[in-house]
Amino acid sequence: MTRFAPVFVCLLALFAAGCAETRYTMIYGQVDEGRVFPPAPDVPRYRYVGELTGEDNFQAQEQGGAGMAIKDFLKALVGLGDDPENRKMLYRPQAGVVGADGRIFVTDAGRQSVFVFDEVAGKLAVWEVAGKAEDDEIMFVSPVGIDFAKNGDVLVADSEQRQVFRLDNQGVPRSRFGFGELERPTGLAVDPVTGKIFVADTAEHNIKVFDDAGNLTSVIGKVGEAPGELNAPTHLAFLNGKLYVTDTFNARVQVFDTDGNSQQVISRRGLYLGDLVRPKGVAADNDGNIYIIESFHDYLLVYEPGGRFLLPIGGTGSEVGQFYLPAGVWTDGRDRVYVADMFNGRVVIFQYLSEKRPEKLDSDVAPAVEKEANK
Repeated sequence: MTRFAPVFVCLLALFAAGCAETRYTMIYGQVDEGRVFPPAPDVPRYRYVGELTGEDNFQAQEQGGAGMAIKDFLKALVGLGDDPENRKMLYRPQAGVVGADGRIFVTDAGRQSVFVFDEVAGKLAVWEVAGKAEDDEIMFVSPVGIDFAKNGDVLVADSEQRQVFRLDNQGVPRSRFGFGELERPTGLAVDPVTGKIFVADTAEHNIKVFDDAGNLTSVIGKVGEAPGELNAPTHLAFLNGKLYVTDTFNARVQVFDTDGNSQQVISRRGLYLGDLVRPKGVAADNDGNIYIIESFHDYLLVYEPGGRFLLPIGGTGSEVGQFYLPAGVWTDGRDRVYVADMFNGRVVIFQYLSEKRPEKLDSDVAPAVEKEANK
């Protein structure tokens, strides 16, 4: 044993002790609490909350001390912290969903992973393993669509592997389905009542419908421009018995009932704000407002339930309220709207200021989330 070994052992012991004491708080980066949309003198409808980028959203509660110093020393010793490849940071986020326990799940095709932001526990998890085949692990290649199965399992559509992976709520692979039936699965949405799983097959210009066991039961749409027909559908959302489909190459969003009948067409191809060129993500909130990502012009567009255009948020850039090739959009039970700002490598969060419900501070909402998570 060299003369440095006892010192190294002591450092390891102190490092372990420091780790045991460390607690982390999830914060929202680049916060601008005064930013609202639309700006004054108009009545504000949305408030900027912040952004998620990865491990930078987690701040150690303890300040200084031997434990932190030793951890920094050992991280430097093994090259962690400075190497971008070793940092848990979003690279090309695609879509997401928020669980009843407040965890935020984000698919990242660039990192070939699913990021799980846990505000209550103060933890970030990165799921890279999608499934198992005999004794081998199957890694995510291009995860895009994500939603919860009826029992709470996490379903992820991998566009390159042409199948949907099912994992439990801790990221342990359970099963997979759709191979041989899906050509390029992208968007994914689940009917929480029936458990039906809707998957956008972009290459085959239709929506494949599976039961909860992963059996293909029906197909919605075919290539074309008429109502009920699709051209390269991408993102999906399901709310209040309605399936929202981004009909990307037809430059519109279609709303279907659960039997696959087209009920509504939102927007059209055009050059003005509110028109669409390359729509991607789609979502709806509890008031029925519809959110559509216009990826070509870097906007989040908001429409009322009847399809009338309300307001834009965005424009090209990386500042607060700007996007660069955004992809997915989703909402949660806290009236928040999340945008996967793909080429800025972040998820941008807005608070919807509903007229039906007074705005609540985070301190008013967090205890309810924590209570749910501890059940």
